[in-house]
Amino acid sequence: MSAPREMLGSRLGFLLLSAGCAIGLGNVWRFPYIAGAYGGAALVAIYLLCLLAVAPILVMELAVGRAARCNMGLALRVLEPKGTRWHSCGWFALVGSYLLMMFYTTVTGWLLAYCWYMASGKLTGLDPAGVGAFFGQMLATPSVHVLSMSLVVCLGCLVCALGVRRGVERVVKLMMLGLLCILVLLVLRAVTLPGAGEGITFYLAPDVARLREAGLFTAINEAIKQAFFTISVGIGSMTIFGSYQSKDRSLTGEAALIVGLDTFVALMAGLIIFPACFAFGVAPDAGPGLVFVTLPNIFNSMQGGQIWGTLFFVFMGFAALSTVIAVFENIISYSVDVWGMPRSRATLLHFVGLWICSLPCGLGFNVLVDFQPLGPGTSVLDLEDFLISNNLLFAGTLLFLFFCTRRSGWGWENFLAETNVGQGVRFPSWLRGYLTYVLPLLILFIFLMGYAERLGLLAL
Repeated sequence: MSAPREMLGSRLGFLLLSAGCAIGLGNVWRFPYIAGAYGGAALVAIYLLCLLAVAPILVMELAVGRAARCNMGLALRVLEPKGTRWHSCGWFALVGSYLLMMFYTTVTGWLLAYCWYMASGKLTGLDPAGVGAFFGQMLATPSVHVLSMSLVVCLGCLVCALGVRRGVERVVKLMMLGLLCILVLLVLRAVTLPGAGEGITFYLAPDVARLREAGLFTAINEAIKQAFFTISVGIGSMTIFGSYQSKDRSLTGEAALIVGLDTFVALMAGLIIFPACFAFGVAPDAGPGLVFVTLPNIFNSMQGGQIWGTLFFVFMGFAALSTVIAVFENIISYSVDVWGMPRSRATLLHFVGLWICSLPCGLGFNVLVDFQPLGPGTSVLDLEDFLISNNLLFAGTLLFLFFCTRRSGWGWENFLAETNVGQGVRFPSWLRGYLTYVLPLLILFIFLMGYAERLGLLAL
């Protein structure tokens, strides 16, 4: 007889752990940029509507996990009607999580390295060209990638090896509380900089002209993609935390709190970046350039910048590590639930697997720099990101939608009954038509747009 399933110790632990999975790099280096590029508050309003449109998928993942009390890889088998083969897609949880971590561990390693670089003063006194050259030199040094990535994999596996309550819940809870405290401090410092008001206006004042110039259709497409990616659905990462949650609270209210916390961090990140950029006359960028080049330049120009810069990279490190630990738990629990492995053996197996599979991304900027899989200027990271973000996440999202709404799957009535167990907000039953027919078409549209965009880039 198998041991009883370990459960999370508190509701706060569940909320912070789930939010920690959702809160990551996209909250800081993508959301503020698209908000600034597509009309400030006008884009924020569109984004919030898009978030409402896709949030039910988060509820579905949580419901599947809580009903089955196991990882997505086994949950589909437990809940599927007899004679169906939904379980044949359970591998999404393992392959999707691996694909995500193959580049996420590398970028998280960069953040941990920059915590040291900023705290030790290695970036202090460098001019803008010097900061850019420093980042370029880091990318060109294989040992930096291997060592920092190895540290991330070690930390993630060590936390998961301690167990759900003693390791994953306890550590991520502390990191998330620390992240929120540092976030508030950074926002207070940024908005009180001389000239910060112009950046706040740029970010939060609706600018319809800027939205029209950038293109309403393009803005909506960017907002929808951001909404999908930010709630971290499609590969079972939220399913596993649903399986550790009690039935005391209905899942709709819990999902709303998770989405609300994720959105709060994204909005506050903009209140760090735009006031700081405008205060020092620096154009905000997106992606690695923003975090590793633009912001260090700003900190170098700021009084007490070494301290504020270190706090910023600790904040970013917490955000990234919380996602790493959450997804590692999804990977390890797959082997525990589906293959019946002891947690210790599963952790060791995936420590080796994740370390090996994470090597190509970091080496793609130096040893494998000539390998440009998606065209000139692309890297291994771009390929891995495209495979997960533009393919597997959408396929997994459609899988959950169909599984929870179709008679041939778990079915709408079963989903609704599980979602509404416990105290709290009830799931709107009138959304059935939208979730059955409209949202799948929307996901398919975004999927096709992603390929159209990629083909357009290649054509250039």
